Amino acid sequence: MTQSLSYEAKSFGLGGRIRLQTLIRLRWVGAIGQVLAVLLVHVWLDFHLPLLAATVLIGALAVVNVGLSLRYPPTYRLEPGPTLALLSFDLSQMAGLLFITGGLTNPFAPLLCVPVIISSASQPIRYTVALGALLLVFISVLAFSPFPLPWYEDRRFFLPTELLTGTWFAILSMTAFAAFYAYRVSVEANQLSDALAATELVLQRENHLSQLDGLAAAAAHELGTPLATISVVAKEMQRALGSDERFTEDLQLLQSQTNRCKDILRRLTTLSTEDEASLRLLPFSSLVEEAMTPYREFGIKLELKEKSSRSGEPVGRRNAGIIYGLGNLIENAVDYAKDRVTVTTEYDSLRLLVVIEDDGPGYSSDILQRIGEPYVTSRSQYDSAGGLGLGLFIAKTLLERSGARLKFTNGNNGAKVIVEWPRSRMDATMFIDGDTNSPITAGNAGDN
Repeated sequence: MTQSLSYEAKSFGLGGRIRLQTLIRLRWVGAIGQVLAVLLVHVWLDFHLPLLAATVLIGALAVVNVGLSLRYPPTYRLEPGPTLALLSFDLSQMAGLLFITGGLTNPFAPLLCVPVIISSASQPIRYTVALGALLLVFISVLAFSPFPLPWYEDRRFFLPTELLTGTWFAILSMTAFAAFYAYRVSVEANQLSDALAATELVLQRENHLSQLDGLAAAAAHELGTPLATISVVAKEMQRALGSDERFTEDLQLLQSQTNRCKDILRRLTTLSTEDEASLRLLPFSSLVEEAMTPYREFGIKLELKEKSSRSGEPVGRRNAGIIYGLGNLIENAVDYAKDRVTVTTEYDSLRLLVVIEDDGPGYSSDILQRIGEPYVTSRSQYDSAGGLGLGLFIAKTLLERSGARLKFTNGNNGAKVIVEWPRSRMDATMFIDGDTNSPITAGNAGDN
């Protein structure tokens, strides 16, 4: 189930498609910066530079920007291929401007890394590598630019070969480091976004399941009137045609099926009205037992230990997020256990505690510090039951929404998970700041 949810969550993503308006805004910032730099050098510093060529290059960038703005709507998103083409154009335009103004001796030369960094943060890695290769070609050509850096007329500025080579390596290494850093940050952000989308999907599904009793009551209410009409008509037909052997069997079948439908609707109505309180409010032990029930038939002994007496047991609202979160932790323990999983509950006037222990291999040391992050598996890679790690992230997120604190560790014989709530977040009989109209229940923290 966890794997299918990750695929559904990824469907919310856009697969490397960047919004065109974002690139256009960045390019306008670049064009304005280039204009200011040219004016600063030519007007204020009074240095000579090929003004016409520089104007043509900056104008080309502006013209392309205007054309893209007029051709496409603001919400248009580019595929990776067209994005690579635009970023390559930006890199070429900037390299051309640097080529006529001193090449690598120009202090703005490190800005060549910007298109590569943008690509690494938003595009598939092969496109970033292609753009990086283009950058390598450009900085190598710029190292031999025949055009001098705009400088004082009576002096010619030049860099020693050693310093020029150092600048070449500096730009290349800065690009590689910054691009890799942006790529890793982007990957982690996308993973977190996908995992949170999957969490919302799980919670939505669980809430839909918890609302089925209400839908059953509504169906029973709506079907009651037409079914009563059918029953009356059936009785009238039986009185009128009961003596006719041609219709006797059909009328009896119609009457029996009508009575059967009445019985089904009666049971649905009884489920909704009489058991409504038991469905909405649960003792703490019943909440834990409901989370455990689906995993009792997997060949692993699943045992519930209650350290506290039933007297004074907290009663809270049935929360789909808590039940799913605890169930996922129990499922994970059952997957890795050899023979037994123990769930221990304990509570006092301040806190509620659930401890889940199994007799499996436990958490590996390199994973223990990162457990609960999306797409980090919880056990050793050699375990056959290993998954994507998304399930534990969803469980952790849902439980923390309800006010819980989780601790993952290794016990004496296997893995151990400790889930702890303040009692005020789980007990419907407790109140905040004496406000008797605002009970804090298990559902207040976790429900959307």
